[in-house]
Amino acid sequence: MTSPVLPVVTIEVSKFYAPWCGHCKKLEPIWNEVGLEMKSIGSPVKVGKMDATSYSSIASEFGVRGYPTIKLLKGDLAYNYRGPRTKDDIIEFAHRVSGALIRPLPSQQMFEHMQKRHRVFFVYIGGESPLKEKYIDAASELIVYTYFFSASEEVVPEYVTLKEMPAVLVFKDETYFVYDEYEDGDLSSWINRERFQNYLAMDGFLLYELGDTGKLVALAVIDEKNTSVEHARLKSIIQEVARDYRDLFHRDFQFGHMDGNDYINTLLMDELTVPTVVVLNTSNQQYFLLDRQIKNVEDMVQFINNILDGTVEAQGGDSILQRLKRIVFDAKSTIVSIFKSSPLMGCFLFGLPLGVISIMCYGIYTADTDGGYIEERYEVSKSENENQEQIGESKEQQEPSSGESVVPTVQEPKDVLEKKKD
Repeated sequence: MTSPVLPVVTIEVSKFYAPWCGHCKKLEPIWNEVGLEMKSIGSPVKVGKMDATSYSSIASEFGVRGYPTIKLLKGDLAYNYRGPRTKDDIIEFAHRVSGALIRPLPSQQMFEHMQKRHRVFFVYIGGESPLKEKYIDAASELIVYTYFFSASEEVVPEYVTLKEMPAVLVFKDETYFVYDEYEDGDLSSWINRERFQNYLAMDGFLLYELGDTGKLVALAVIDEKNTSVEHARLKSIIQEVARDYRDLFHRDFQFGHMDGNDYINTLLMDELTVPTVVVLNTSNQQYFLLDRQIKNVEDMVQFINNILDGTVEAQGGDSILQRLKRIVFDAKSTIVSIFKSSPLMGCFLFGLPLGVISIMCYGIYTADTDGGYIEERYEVSKSENENQEQIGESKEQQEPSSGESVVPTVQEPKDVLEKKKD
């Protein structure tokens, strides 16, 4: 009796690109390195790419809306990649998604190995249960971001304390947090919030990703090239709050620092003085500025508590007025950046249309002026011709017939003429 042949699942990580896309051209050498690395380690994941402009129907079928788009195709499923576009991050994404959805941890040694290898990962502990079904559903949605494991209670490290079973835990920042359905709500939402380390070096991409968590982001905005004490001090204060008060604030706050204020200035539509501390709500573009001088950790904790109890007023937001201000600010920033990066290009882009419009306006104005002048000259000429004709007729009437002497006509006074009529 022959054993049944299992279907082979084809796994491929593909890049959808457009030939004219600058970001696609920048990704090309990295993508080639990904292909060589995956081939050298004998990975079952194939690496490919597709010109989405030539095969637009296929790209549309996979929901490609921008370039480049990276997707891992696993059987009938397609997983979007939304991480940093580096070789290591893309390869890790391919390995994570191409493997088992939930990976078992059969021993403490394996558990310890995963702790050393991954900065953040989730573990389901227990047997079959409704919670496990929810865990599987969440993993199928969020496997693109993080790792999911399962283990028995005997495998869990001794320092882990569980009040009840089954349970879902997240391990990060050299500690762990246990999911509480009553305090944390939906399991999938909780996993999405907790998939980041508590303190991060921020950039624009991370801030965008944090917008889905619903957490406020407390940032030390500094210049890492500046060696002054104040820059290092503010960064250290945020790190201490993230470490020492994580049990108190980890459900509501994400902590980190950002090098430079360019991105923050764009969000705030204002010039932020560096170094400083700002708290962002990236889900609705609100922000909180300092209401006090941050001298120590206690001042920062008080500032956070004031935000939570509503004492500090939120600024910004996504109201209609703020959206209009955003449009004006973005237009102004674009124009300024063009002139800063390439003055000649700026003069060409904005000077040429203005020049054409000026010439058109001048042409319209001069055309109206010339038309009025010609019409006026025509009316004057017509009046002169009529006068000439009247003078000619008057002369003809005054000329005597042949043989008659020419007697000058003397105009009689008005009263004499009236008497003659009588």
